[in-house]
Amino acid sequence: MNGQMISFPSNSHTTPGYLSVPEYGKYFPAVIAIQEWWGLVGHIKGVTDRLAAEGFVALAPDLYHGQIANEPNEARKLAMALDRRQAVDEILAAVSYLRSLEIVQPAKVGVLGWCMGGGLALTTAASSDLVDAVVCFYGRPLDGRDTAKIKAPVLGLYGELDAGIPVSIVQDFEQQLTSGGVPHEFHIYPGASHAFFNDGRPEAYQAEAAADAWTRALAWFRQYLK
Repeated sequence: MNGQMISFPSNSHTTPGYLSVPEYGKYFPAVIAIQEWWGLVGHIKGVTDRLAAEGFVALAPDLYHGQIANEPNEARKLAMALDRRQAVDEILAAVSYLRSLEIVQPAKVGVLGWCMGGGLALTTAASSDLVDAVVCFYGRPLDGRDTAKIKAPVLGLYGELDAGIPVSIVQDFEQQLTSGGVPHEFHIYPGASHAFFNDGRPEAYQAEAAADAWTRALAWFRQYLK
C-alpha cells in the first residue's frame, strides 16, 4: 500500500493523518478511520492499509497530534484531554479533504471508528450531512437528541460482554434509529468483550468476531458509498 503521513487543512491549522490509497485502479470511494483512545498507533495504520487494499482511499486523522499511549492510564488521560468538538471538526475537515481528491469518485466518504473513535464517528454523522455511511465498533451510543440528527446509514458492531456499553443501551440506540427512519444494522457478538477487533490487545481480541465484523463493515461501505 502507498501509506504515508500527511497534513490536511483544518480550519485555521492543519491536522496530521495517515493516508493510504489503493495500489491499482483510478477512482475509489473513501473512508475515514477514527482511532481508539490509544492514538494513531500501528494497529490503526494497519487497518487503514487494509481498507486501501479493499479499494477505498483511507485516511486516519491523528486526533492527538503525535501523542500515543501504551497503557490504559495514559490513554485515559489523552482521551479526557481531547477537545471533542475540535476532534469532530478535524474529522469533518478530513472528509472535505478526501472529497477534494480527484481519485475519490464518487465523492462519497464513510466514517469508521473503534471505541472512542466509534463514538466520534456517530457524533460526526450527527453533526454534518457530509458523512455518507457510518460503521461503529463498540462506540458509546448517542443520546436521543443527537441520535435524531443522524441521517447516514449506521452499522453497529458490539460485544455481548462489553462492561462499559451494556446490550440494553445498544438496543435502545437501535430503537431510536428505527424511530428516526435511519437505515441501520446492529450485530452483538456472543461472548465478545470490548475491543474484540483489536488484534494488538490479545486479552480482548476475538478472531472470529473480528473477521465477521470486518466483512460486514466492508459490505456496508460498498453498499452505501457506490
